[in-house]
Amino acid sequence: MLRNLLLIALLFTSLFSSAQDNNLKKNVLNEQSVVRGEDGLVYPYHVWKKLMATGKYGLRDRKTKTESGKPEYVIVELTQPQKVAYFESITKPTPSDVFMLDQVFTGVKVTDMNGQKFDLRNLDGKTLVLNFWFTGGSTGKMLIPQLNDLFDEFKDNKNVVFLSICNNDKNQIKDFLKETPFKFNIVDDARNIAEKYNVKRYPTTVVIDKNNQIKFSSVGVSSSTGYWIKKAIEESLVR
Repeated sequence: MLRNLLLIALLFTSLFSSAQDNNLKKNVLNEQSVVRGEDGLVYPYHVWKKLMATGKYGLRDRKTKTESGKPEYVIVELTQPQKVAYFESITKPTPSDVFMLDQVFTGVKVTDMNGQKFDLRNLDGKTLVLNFWFTGGSTGKMLIPQLNDLFDEFKDNKNVVFLSICNNDKNQIKDFLKETPFKFNIVDDARNIAEKYNVKRYPTTVVIDKNNQIKFSSVGVSSSTGYWIKKAIEESLVR
């Protein structure tokens, strides 16, 4: 149910429409929606859904209708200013109900699948991005491109740590990574860690500042998830 709500029944508004244009606000987008490229060609559902999940594209009302009278939309690549305006205008990602804003995060010691150790009890002035997932989750897979982009943007900043908590064992993860690279440090066979934090909804993503306070959390994926994670990281770094 949650997966359908987050992946299929995403509700978008558009930075291109006026304040009086509520078509995108009242129409739920799903696999029956007609989405075209700027060249007019219809994009299959799985194609435009994947593009939207990258956080690099937005939808606007095309001002045309199908033969049955349903509105059509056009998918466009967003400039950076457009991304900010677009993501600020649409519904924020669904927050986690187990990682509450400004709650103090109680960390544990973990070791990733390459043997690197992390002591999350004391972040030592670092900002931590945690992602809970499992390899069989299509929603978690859709979020990975946004997470990889964030990793690339902050990889040279030693004050930002990216850590993935995965329920699967090392061999399953290695097989997954052959087709879907994931740049976070990955803690394998970590279902016990997810259970410790009562994580039951995947993916769950959390940003924790240098004072061990939770500054962002989300479940599932939306086109704006990466934007809000980045914003939380940047705000945490300047505190």
